[in-house]
Formats: sequence, structure tokens, C-alpha cells
Amino acid sequence: MGIFDKIKNAIFGGSAEAATGAKPAEPLKPAAPVAASTSAAPASTSAAAPASQTAQASPSSSGPVDITPILDAAVKKSGQKLDWRKSIVDLMKALDLDSSLTARKELADELGYTGDKDGSAEMNIWLHKALMKKLSENGGKVPADLLD
Repeated sequence: MGIFDKIKNAIFGGSAEAATGAKPAEPLKPAAPVAASTSAAPASTSAAAPASQTAQASPSSSGPVDITPILDAAVKKSGQKLDWRKSIVDLMKALDLDSSLTARKELADELGYTGDKDGSAEMNIWLHKALMKKLSENGGKVPADLLD
């Protein structure tokens, strides 16, 4: 599994959770199953689930996943002062993923970076912008100010 997939799965949730070591925010847990005895309105029961749960559980079927509250919660849970909006390293740390130069080089390869892979500010800024664009293309609702 590539670094982008690890990031995407850590944000959107999914089966890669165990492989990445990332733990999704609590709202990613599926809603309680609808019991047969509530068959009077099973559709309304699932529709009554909070929008954040349904959107985060399945980005392709319920619309885009708002990454802001997920990453804000991940930063808070980390207990560190991290700025995921500006730093690719901080974003990866918030998700409890490897943010080493080796991991960022791999992400750079996946996202098509053609510059020097020396961990420069230029590379890291490019990675962050490319990641935001790729998350947006894959079902993420990314703040407009983070998309170029």
C-alpha cells in the first residue's frame, strides 16, 4: 500500500486502518445496525444518522468527506502543536503515519514530483498542495484556500 493510500484511509477510514496504524476519529464508527423490529422506518433510521458519520463512512456513496474536522480531531488527539493546513510533515504526524524523508520521497514519487527529493521546503510545499488536490479528487472536501 502506498503512502497516499495510507493517508487517504487514515482520513476516510477503511480496511487499511490496521495496516497504517492510524486510528480514525470516533464518528467513523458505523451506526448501530437497524434491528428488524424497527422495520416501520428503516430508511429514516439510517437517514437520521449524523451527516458526519454517513459522509465519513463512505465518500463515494454519500458525497465528499470533509477533511477539516477529521484532521483537526487528529491533531487534538495527538497532543502536539501541529499545523496540518501548511505542513505535510505535521499532517502525517497528526495521522500517526511515518513522516520521515523516506516516506515523503515515496509520496513524492506517487504524486509525480519531478524536483529534487531532498526534503526541501519546496518539495514539502509541493507535496502538501498535491496531496490536497489528490484528496479532493478522491472524495475529500478540502478547504478552498488549500487548493490551487
